[in-house]
Amino acid sequence: MLSTKVLDALNKQIQMEGDSSQVYLAMASWAEVQGYEGISTFMYNQSDEERLHMLKLIKYVNQRGGQAKVSATVEPSLDLTHYKTLFKQLLEHEIKVSESINNLVGITLDERDFATHNFLQWYVAEQIEEEANARYILDKVNLIGDDKGGLYLFDNEMKNFVSPIPQDK
Repeated sequence: MLSTKVLDALNKQIQMEGDSSQVYLAMASWAEVQGYEGISTFMYNQSDEERLHMLKLIKYVNQRGGQAKVSATVEPSLDLTHYKTLFKQLLEHEIKVSESINNLVGITLDERDFATHNFLQWYVAEQIEEEANARYILDKVNLIGDDKGGLYLFDNEMKNFVSPIPQDK
């Protein structure tokens, strides 16, 4: 059984994962309209992944005797003026999600909820990868600078982005 404190924190994380899906969806839509096919494909895929993270939390809460809350999502507040700005915001967002996961893990330790603590280790590892990928992509974006040929190649490569980070999943 989940304590009230852990349940509330898990439900807050469920909302964050749903909001994350919306952030990526807004980025994908903007990129698609701008003609960045690869970037939009990457962002749509990330949006789907965030939704799956949310569903995994919902199922966990419900299986542990809690009641998962599915709250309304908020329209993302993003600067959609340039693809470089998009990827800076992506990194900032992933850092924010990591902080939220870390706070949640801390609550599970305070509450001595070792089952939830163990469950959340997947999210901890996932966030390490998400932040590393965001930094990797932002480094590539910064290397491109204003080179249109480089942007074309980058956008094309983003269609089939494969994380350069070793995965232990």
